[in-house]
Amino acid sequence: MYLLGQVPGTWRWMLGVSAVPAIIQFVLMLFMPESPRWLFMKSDKEKAILVLSKIYDIARLEDEIDHLSAAAEEELRKKKTVRYLDVFKSKEIRLAFLAGAGLQAFQQFTGINTVMYYSPTIVQMAGFQSNQLALLLSLAVAGTNAVGTIVGIYLIDHFGRKKLALSSLAGVIISLVLLSWAFISGSSASSSGVYGWIAVIGLALYIAFFAPGMGPVPWTLNSEVYPEQYRGICGGMSATVNWISNLIVAQTFLTVAELVGTGATFLILAGIAVLAVVFVILFVPETQGLTFLEVEQMWKERAWGSSLNTESLLEHGNSS
Repeated sequence: MYLLGQVPGTWRWMLGVSAVPAIIQFVLMLFMPESPRWLFMKSDKEKAILVLSKIYDIARLEDEIDHLSAAAEEELRKKKTVRYLDVFKSKEIRLAFLAGAGLQAFQQFTGINTVMYYSPTIVQMAGFQSNQLALLLSLAVAGTNAVGTIVGIYLIDHFGRKKLALSSLAGVIISLVLLSWAFISGSSASSSGVYGWIAVIGLALYIAFFAPGMGPVPWTLNSEVYPEQYRGICGGMSATVNWISNLIVAQTFLTVAELVGTGATFLILAGIAVLAVVFVILFVPETQGLTFLEVEQMWKERAWGSSLNTESLLEHGNSS
């Protein structure tokens, strides 16, 4: 983006370059095989076994085939069309969807994509009027996001989903308060140069704390908390919540900043992050190391108490 800022027709080049990764992804997806589980469900076992043979060695291949065959038979035995309203009919599924969709909403309402979209603007708000310098500093913010995401890949399985989310949110709150203080103090000071750099540091710290935790945790947890029959529809609904929340925050950030001030806006985001901490403590379970069956049983116990017997979650959902 910085280099493109030096050539005529900047915004056109920026839009054009954005197509490159999409083209690469499209080409690579042409070579991506179908899911073995989906192929088993469609009774195309030969293709499924071919895909599995590229993933597992001979010693494990037979076990995986047996497992998928049993899972496919069980799925067909219980198969029914799951509708959107069915998600809200069963208490267990409601609790799981609340945890998954709630995390997705808080991921956006704590301001991440606002910071990523408007980082050059925020840097200029902090007193750096040069477009080139603002772009360079925003590149540093983007680089911090990339490094933090890589760190999160390691931490998420070693630190736990819930602990990682809480630690991430704690850092996000501190960073947003620092950003708020820098903007409020800078607007009242005769020279805002020092406060401008404090704002940039707060911006980088925000990304550094967010990227390893609240970046990957909502997506990881949404792939783990739903029973198999509901996984597709609940995952899709949670992703929709994420993007609607993203739209709301992105469309209102600059307006709110103009009405109440940039510092007050970041303070509002910090308050939302505090609510997110409470939400995670109360409603989000730790799924690290748990099988899907154990997660399913956990939701049953949360919904109906630990004395509930081991009847199938879906069978109970069907009868409710």
